[in-house]
Amino acid sequence: MSELKPRTFCGMETPPEASDIVIYGAPFDGTTSFRPGTRYAPERMRLESWGLETYSPYQDLDLEDFLIGDAGDLDLPMGDVAAALDQIETFADSLFAKKKRPVMLGGEHSLTLGQLRAALTFYPDLHIIQFDAHTDLRHEYYGQPLSHASVMRRVADILPEGHIHQFGIRSGLKEEFHFAREHLNFHPFTLDDLEATLSELSDKPLYVTIDLDVLDPSVFPGTGTPEPGGVSYLDLQKAVIAFRNSRVIAADIMELSPPLDQSGASTAVACKILRELVLAIAK
Repeated sequence: MSELKPRTFCGMETPPEASDIVIYGAPFDGTTSFRPGTRYAPERMRLESWGLETYSPYQDLDLEDFLIGDAGDLDLPMGDVAAALDQIETFADSLFAKKKRPVMLGGEHSLTLGQLRAALTFYPDLHIIQFDAHTDLRHEYYGQPLSHASVMRRVADILPEGHIHQFGIRSGLKEEFHFAREHLNFHPFTLDDLEATLSELSDKPLYVTIDLDVLDPSVFPGTGTPEPGGVSYLDLQKAVIAFRNSRVIAADIMELSPPLDQSGASTAVACKILRELVLAIAK
């Protein structure tokens, strides 16, 4: 009888307690304002990842050569974003305390705040690199300050000015764009300035957050708020590989909604970006 495949992401089979990098799922979309479904992303990515090779020819690296584990999914409370953020913060804190680097699979983008709060406790000089279609800088959205549309405003509340670096942004309120230009390191529309930014931050601890809607919806339709005019897959892959020479202490990949792309192409894109990012920071 053939063995069943484990419910882990392809090639990330080291027990989490023995791993240097630990991925985990955060299946929650309680503040999604347009099209839900990101709660299904972590498990769907695990399933679809078994069609992906562990070896990256782009980096000449293999997932099986590193201590990378999959801790499974957190059991997050339905509809209670504050409680979900607290649970993520507690779990991420336990990983940082053991000198591990967490990579969270969302889920909606609001969840970044939970893992970042834990990271900031251990790395007070933290900088965050954000890839996104949207500014996410509203004070609140539909009365909710802990929203996917306001997550970076909450991050700006706790990080020093100049520690947020946004790339690929092409949508938001006029007030959000003005705030970004005044208070953040703002690089809208493209990822072109990333390598120069990473050079400037070479000795700084970095948190990388990837909202996959930074990709053009012709490449990545499976997301809740698609925004035409995005970057190509190869642009994003090049960007994540650029982190090979940086000090990345945590990351997340957010906003895949598998039900919105029945072809599975968006999930395949998310899986490959995860592979390239983890290999880049694991080397």
